Amino acid sequence: MTRWIDELERQAEQRLSPGVYEYFRGGAGQEISLAEATPAWDALRCRPRVLRDVSSVDTSVTVLGSALRTPVMVAPMALQVECDQDADAATARGVAKSGSLLCVSCRTTVSYPTIAQAGAPWWAQVYVLDDRGLTRELLVRAREAGARAIVLTVDTVLLGDRRIRTDEQLQATRDPGPHYGGIPFAETDIGNAKDLTFADIARIADDAELPVLVKGVLRGDDARHAVDAGAAGVIVSTHGARQFDPVISSAAALPDVAEALAGTDAEIIVDGGIRRGTHVLAALALGATAVFVGRPVLWALRVGGADLVSRLLDDLTAELVHAMTLAGAATIAELSPDLMTSR
Repeated sequence: MTRWIDELERQAEQRLSPGVYEYFRGGAGQEISLAEATPAWDALRCRPRVLRDVSSVDTSVTVLGSALRTPVMVAPMALQVECDQDADAATARGVAKSGSLLCVSCRTTVSYPTIAQAGAPWWAQVYVLDDRGLTRELLVRAREAGARAIVLTVDTVLLGDRRIRTDEQLQATRDPGPHYGGIPFAETDIGNAKDLTFADIARIADDAELPVLVKGVLRGDDARHAVDAGAAGVIVSTHGARQFDPVISSAAALPDVAEALAGTDAEIIVDGGIRRGTHVLAALALGATAVFVGRPVLWALRVGGADLVSRLLDDLTAELVHAMTLAGAATIAELSPDLMTSR
């Protein structure tokens, strides 16, 4: 039976211009990694426990001090204004209703205070810019608006070979132009720094006076270096398969990262191809604290606004409850690596 979630992309495609749909949908290079992202989660198998009391299943989790009803969170995504006139603010309302958390794209067209009014806990995604002074200014602005953490994205020293980024394909968009933290800038003002190192993590944390998570980590050694350099955690991510292609899937990279960070207090978030409650269960069992969902949120936002974003998160959480019940795990803490195996 087809899940309604599986139909979202088709419905959204019918409501988006071809250029915007391709921008959201597409990946880098030959899109090998994009095609492999969800199948990599599908390939994992559960070894369920039996004779466990699962009369009540609890999906609540605490991530960097934020108590959430669900470990299914919303990833940072640009150009949400193409899906809803309220853009990230609409997404935030859906997230708040579901008791989740969102990471706000640094390229949001909506101001941080406007997003914060929705009441959902939120993190601010940041790129280190060539203009380090502007980077510091934006970090302060995020903190003052109520961001609870900074997500330092480190896999974009230059853009991947995205075939979708052509004038012909994007000519039908309502792209408002370059924004950073809801503020318009000239494109030349916001180039990403190419001299980023692990030493920048502590500087970002000091400037922001907030915990920093490093997004775009796919290796255990990089994860450990990041935490040793002051990161509160890492986000195992291929950037939606929009940067390097082919690259290891997030599902395949997660165990190595989790092993490298064993014994630390570091948070591990994972994204990339997560589309079902069983995928969420696998990610948590393999060491993630929580997961990010990206493109399905965009499809839901375009088709049904904030309410459908909320329903998406709620239904993925309900699928997680179902999977946990059958796996013999009553709480998130009971999801451990021994539950999972490759087929």
